[in-house]
Amino acid sequence: MTLTKKCLASSIAFATALAAGGAQAEISDDAVRIGYLADMSGTYRDLAGPGGLAALEMAVEDFGGSVNGTPIEIFSADDRNSADVGANTVREWVDQRNVDMVAGMVASSVTIAVTQVLEQHDKLGLVSGSAASSITNEHCTPNHIHWVYDTYPLANGTARAVVDQGGSDWFMLTADYAFGHALEGDVEKVVTENGGNIVGRVRHPFPTSDFSSYILQAQGSGAQIVGLANAGADTVNAINTASQFGLTQSGQQLAGLLVFLNDVHAMGLDATQGLLLTTGWYWNMDDEAREWSERYYERVGRMPTMVQAGIYSSTMHYLNAVEATGSDDTASVREHMMSQPIHDFFARNGHIRADGRMVHDMYLAQVKTPEQSEGEWDLYHILATIPANQAYRPLAESQCDLVQN
Repeated sequence: MTLTKKCLASSIAFATALAAGGAQAEISDDAVRIGYLADMSGTYRDLAGPGGLAALEMAVEDFGGSVNGTPIEIFSADDRNSADVGANTVREWVDQRNVDMVAGMVASSVTIAVTQVLEQHDKLGLVSGSAASSITNEHCTPNHIHWVYDTYPLANGTARAVVDQGGSDWFMLTADYAFGHALEGDVEKVVTENGGNIVGRVRHPFPTSDFSSYILQAQGSGAQIVGLANAGADTVNAINTASQFGLTQSGQQLAGLLVFLNDVHAMGLDATQGLLLTTGWYWNMDDEAREWSERYYERVGRMPTMVQAGIYSSTMHYLNAVEATGSDDTASVREHMMSQPIHDFFARNGHIRADGRMVHDMYLAQVKTPEQSEGEWDLYHILATIPANQAYRPLAESQCDLVQN
């Protein structure tokens, strides 16, 4: 943390302590305990996984390893993309280890189960990996914040851009769980509102290794665009299968609605060149992003995804709030986090809304051709900025009980 940030945080902490009269200005159990929960070995391993844990550890180290002299402790676990495993792990962390905050969280079904546990025990969750927009809509709670992205801006950015370019007839290939359903719904809304049509759809189990029958259905639909409402290894397998079946060569176009840097890197530019996507962040987007990413690369040996960068950003914002309030009380910390704007290497024009959604600028990107790329991780052109106040679901449309419509 810079000296300026430290001084500012210290001043806020002092003022807050005076205002509170010291009644709540304390950290329980003489430690700030953070649990990192993610898929560490499966479909989403490269998206968050061990690299996300490394980003969290970087944040704690950069903060100094303690808050006002109180040590910061980190626990981690593999949720195996199971809602039951995730919920039971967090329940044990809270009951036995006095964990104050849970970070990471990728599969949306896991996140929804975990945030219910956090609400029951009045602990805080910072969701960085999950995509379902329902997490701060019908599944909102006063005990979690959704940080990096969700299906609404992904659909709003990518689907709108594709329809504007003439891709009006869509076939949806969707992962059959909460995230996939949410993304499909958001895409359908954008496509139809902009004059397009969903001409067919199919849902596949999560995860799936054989996409042959699904790609054949997409080809048979006659749709101009095949929208992939899935993520991770499922997206990679679907794109590779589409290539093997000559889907794009026959005149149809793939729209990867949740494509991450690690996916493009794994598939290569020959397979992904020209793909439009929406992202919350890119390692090479500006000097601040490059500086942090190069430090991350030295530690991990890969450039970070937007999720891994968001884990660092959200953790640092949380620790600043604990320092400023002098407390790890969930309500006090969350309130302070909501009161502070977010402008760091990750987020531009960021703030946390009443529904727990951290809104910030999003970016429309296009995958480079092999000839345009200047290095192994030089994969995107940033085509446009989608302003924060336009990217996310308007609060006027919210079903969250925390929002006064």
